[in-house]
Amino acid sequence: MNNNFSNAERAQILIQALPYIKKYNGKTVVVKYGGNAMINAELKEQVMQDIMLLTLIGVKVVLVHGGGPEIDEMMTKLGKKPEFVDGLRVTDKETVDIVQMVLSGKVNKTLVNLIESKGGKAMGISGMDGRLIEAVQKDKRLGYVGKIESINTAPIEDLLEKGYIPVVSTIGCDKQGNAYNINGDTAAAYIAGAMNAESLIMMTDIAGILKDKNDPSSLIPKITVSQAQSLYRDGIISDGMVPKVGCCIEAIYRGVNKVIIMDGRVPHSILMETLTNEGAGTMVVGD
Repeated sequence: MNNNFSNAERAQILIQALPYIKKYNGKTVVVKYGGNAMINAELKEQVMQDIMLLTLIGVKVVLVHGGGPEIDEMMTKLGKKPEFVDGLRVTDKETVDIVQMVLSGKVNKTLVNLIESKGGKAMGISGMDGRLIEAVQKDKRLGYVGKIESINTAPIEDLLEKGYIPVVSTIGCDKQGNAYNINGDTAAAYIAGAMNAESLIMMTDIAGILKDKNDPSSLIPKITVSQAQSLYRDGIISDGMVPKVGCCIEAIYRGVNKVIIMDGRVPHSILMETLTNEGAGTMVVGD
């Protein structure tokens, strides 16, 4: 907060936040953490501060993360070349071991440690723990890439009840115990739906849905599912935004109240979205 604010101005800011605090108190918010906010040290600190503050005012925050760049880096170190089909990582047996090691080990525990170092309580789990994410093979061409069959929310609910922030890495497994790499956005949408979340915040490196993808000022601040489908048919939602918006619609269909495609490059964007009337991206809601 700007040190030039007087105490009266600070009090006014808190009063303005009060209706939003009341609205979110006791509600579940799922944050899909990724993009630049996961790499830039300053943004990473701000995300953790936002999550901590929301937790302290009674919001149940669930942090879901991927870790594509870290997986690529480890594969390169081990002499494996990352391959993709339709934007999804081709995952052979050796690669799924690397994915599991990087996501559930390095990335997950780094985030847990960061929250704990700020005085928070966090617990890292993977989708394999307590059969949180049960999956089957999505496509033989992709190898061990999973299609979600079911979500068991009990491990997350147990942690929230005990005051922990669950930090979930997106590895799933089938009934035979095979591990599967799960798309992070998809996993976050399914988890948010199963948790009856008030909102799902998907952090990205873009301003949101744009009418003109080359013009950041053409941001569409709010959109319904049917409007999103129209924009897709018109080619305005295209390329990498197609699967992301698809996950937003999936989450809405599964009972999430609203989904925000958020510009994670904006400082304290999570707090802006939840505790003010200004967002930092595009809100997707049901019709």
